[in-house]
Amino acid sequence: MDFLDEPFPDVGTYEDFHTIDWLREKSRDTDRHRKITSKSKESIWEFIKSLLDAWSGWLVMLLIGLLSGTLAGVIDLAVDWMTDLKEGVCLSALWYSHEQCCWTSNETTFADRDKCPQWQKWAELMTGYTEGAGVYLLNYFLYVLWALFFSFLAVSLVRVFAPYACGSGIPEIKTILSGFIIRGYLGKWTLLIKTVTLVLAVSSGLSLGKEGPLVHVACCCGNLFCSLFSKYSKNEGKRREVLSAAAAAGVSVAFGAPIGGVLFSLEEVSYYFPLKTLWRSFFAALVAAFTLRSINPFGNNRLVLFYVEYHTPWYMTTRLGKYPVLEVIAVTGITAVLAFPNPYTRRSTSELISELFNDCGALESSQLCDYINNPNMSRSVDDIPDRPAGPGVYSALWQLTLALVFKIVITIFTFGMKIPSGLFIPSMAVGAIAGRIVGIAVEQMAYHHHDWIIFKNWCRPGADCVTPGLYAMVGAAACLGGVTRMTVSLVVIMFELTGGLEYIVPLMAAAVTSKWVADAFGKEGIYEAHIQLNGYPYLDQDEFTHRTLATDVMRPRRNEPPLAVLTQDSTTVEDVETLIKDTDYNGFPVVVSHESERLIGFVQRRDLILNIKNARQKQDGVVSNSVVYFTEDAPQIPASNPQPLKLRRILNLSPFTVTDHTPMETVVDIFRKLGLRQCLVTRSGRLLGIITKKDVLRHMAQMMNQDPESIMFN
Repeated sequence: MDFLDEPFPDVGTYEDFHTIDWLREKSRDTDRHRKITSKSKESIWEFIKSLLDAWSGWLVMLLIGLLSGTLAGVIDLAVDWMTDLKEGVCLSALWYSHEQCCWTSNETTFADRDKCPQWQKWAELMTGYTEGAGVYLLNYFLYVLWALFFSFLAVSLVRVFAPYACGSGIPEIKTILSGFIIRGYLGKWTLLIKTVTLVLAVSSGLSLGKEGPLVHVACCCGNLFCSLFSKYSKNEGKRREVLSAAAAAGVSVAFGAPIGGVLFSLEEVSYYFPLKTLWRSFFAALVAAFTLRSINPFGNNRLVLFYVEYHTPWYMTTRLGKYPVLEVIAVTGITAVLAFPNPYTRRSTSELISELFNDCGALESSQLCDYINNPNMSRSVDDIPDRPAGPGVYSALWQLTLALVFKIVITIFTFGMKIPSGLFIPSMAVGAIAGRIVGIAVEQMAYHHHDWIIFKNWCRPGADCVTPGLYAMVGAAACLGGVTRMTVSLVVIMFELTGGLEYIVPLMAAAVTSKWVADAFGKEGIYEAHIQLNGYPYLDQDEFTHRTLATDVMRPRRNEPPLAVLTQDSTTVEDVETLIKDTDYNGFPVVVSHESERLIGFVQRRDLILNIKNARQKQDGVVSNSVVYFTEDAPQIPASNPQPLKLRRILNLSPFTVTDHTPMETVVDIFRKLGLRQCLVTRSGRLLGIITKKDVLRHMAQMMNQDPESIMFN
């Protein structure tokens, strides 16, 4: 009767845009591991195979770290070169960025270290002139033209070849890690297009970052290597353990923060994070960071561009998106036209943040460091006292104020366009600008009013007591925390990013305060908001406090048709096929009989379809009126009857059940912690109904006075 001892391909798999059954995947992995352990005692070869299986996880982590780090290094180098390409070109070596070009020059001085004969702006190269209104306008025009070309190429590649390569990717990664299936989102083609278009999008000068998309890129790498090992390719639960580690590697190379990456995966994106995954995530993040460090994309022997060193202690939906190509071109054009005149918006956002974080030492040439110096000062470089601001600082303040308004407005319209777009760096830039402005204001107040009560205890004349760059760093953390609602991982990322280990306490205070303030406007972070906007079935960790019962949520409701069920020994193949054709349910309960409705188990729709199709092709005598048996032993049948079909091996004999009077607070908690796809509702062993994850989400939305139909997928 049981015509195949081994399951054939695709049995136990899931349809696209459906949710996995975590308990089922865990059980399958336990059975697989038990079988391997048992076989390992039979021979040396089986023992070696068991060791290879155990070490395959570490090998996958190594490969993810190596590929993620390599891709991040290539992206960083390419972005640096293409960003500078909008303004000029290196004549000695076309593949050199502005900074690299002038490194090799023997004619560069310290005062003019950004100027060298080998680097020429486009107008100078075309006309031979370096000054004048015509030169400025030509450079302006070519800057905008390059920006439009890069963004058009990026949005075209995404739209034609890989639509899933657009956006940040983190909302979808969170949803996938919660157990949702989005086929192709982590595919090879998405990885290729996302990597290429990420370089183009960032280089175009749009107000977006590469950090969020790098998490998507790393998860694509993880999914790629999962396909090489059956342990992960055939088990969606195990695959998600790898993807959690890949997310950590992505943040590690995005910020040069391996520990912060692990905490980010744990706090922000992962749904299921066992201790084993914690160790492997740390290993993957470490390998990725080491690989990036070996490539040295920033040329400073550090993993990050923002490394700073302070020497002062601290003291207490619309029509948008309908025309994606036109939208990207329009926003790019507006961004380039408005960004070019202001030096703080013209440069890349990473360079802007780096300058805002910097402390003003004696060797700094930035306009933000144009202070009036005392000619009699004989202090060391590391102990420069507070000084009155010069004209350059006041000019920079006006430019930064305009840049702040510009960045806030343009980032709102940029994030979510149909190109790879991260929100980390733009958010940090907004916070850093605001923080630097506040820092300079406090610094000047302390200098001119050192006798005020808030300054007089530590700000004496000639003392160095206010560091504006530190305010920028705290502001960046606060803004990013307010947008994403990150806390612990944010603080760790910030001190790994900047090397400011001494300033963990003010960073912690900023992270907590920003979360409180942001929560006052709404509990959802930007990624949760995008998940809800897209209608993904993501069950967040918020408390459910409404006094409802399982019977209020289960289906069928009153005045609805009875629950579609199968019987254990009286349903024919034709009955099953008709039920599958007439319904779109993901599975069916199996009962003893329609009269008793005593629950036996649960069978998945996809497994039924595949088994019946395979039986018709390979098992003689299976016809439409063949009886389907879910019992252990089929009864004796007359020879004249058609061959029966035994499908007990695809029956889940331990489906999760609750009683009809179980509080929904408990049901929601069970769905969260066990990752259930559905649970059955019974009373005294008799089947009453079913609750799916989608039913739970709709009920929660209804209780919060939201549209329950916004949950679009199963």
